[in-house]
Amino acid sequence: MMQEKPTTDTTPISKSEAPVIEIKDLYKSFGKNEVLKGVTFSVKKGENLVVLGKSGSGKSIAIKCLVGLVSADKGIINVFGTDITKLNNNELNEIRIRIGFLFQNAALYDSMSVRENLGFTLKRHAKDLSAEDLENRIIDVLESVGLGEAIDKMPSELSGGMRKRIGLARTLILKPEIILYDEPTTGLDTITSREISELMMEIQKKNKTSSIIITHDMPCAKRTSDRIIILKDGVIHIEGTYEELEKSEDEWVRSFFI
Repeated sequence: MMQEKPTTDTTPISKSEAPVIEIKDLYKSFGKNEVLKGVTFSVKKGENLVVLGKSGSGKSIAIKCLVGLVSADKGIINVFGTDITKLNNNELNEIRIRIGFLFQNAALYDSMSVRENLGFTLKRHAKDLSAEDLENRIIDVLESVGLGEAIDKMPSELSGGMRKRIGLARTLILKPEIILYDEPTTGLDTITSREISELMMEIQKKNKTSSIIITHDMPCAKRTSDRIIILKDGVIHIEGTYEELEKSEDEWVRSFFI
């Protein structure tokens, strides 16, 4: 298995040694379908980890276990040094507040404007904010994703790329320390996909976030990854940098880069 290259002084983000995410021997089955069969990996502070794998390899299930949306059958899931598999729902919610999740379809409320979508999320977790502070936070986060002018639009008025940006803004408004991206560029044209990938990199550099990025989009993987793991048959088949894996002699691994 390829190993992560040592961090050099030229790396733009300083990554601490202690991982913010550490998954050990994670198992998950649905009936007789064994999806995860002992997956182990970690993510350092400020690191972008890309997860690749064919459809059904368990990529999305792994990150859903990470936030308790799906219960693991067995294994340890340490987030910020706490094993979330041992937490009750209130304790788990305290961890979830520190984690942003960008769903594949952006998951906006169609009956709410952009302002209302963002405000709804913020009000649930920051109840003491004044109306002025709430508005300022909404404006700031929209400007950070380049969509300040969309504040009064409805989701139906937004393009696919704009919806992704608004979904990302809703994730960022709570200032998460970890962001989980589930197919962030799926369904987007090449130019918009590149813009979303570049925005993800800007967020990493500006906010020092740690991220897990599930994608089939290899240009996105190349732009955003510090390290890549590839799942096969419920286990990690290989890991390394984009450049290392692209040169792999394993034909199955190389098939991702064609």
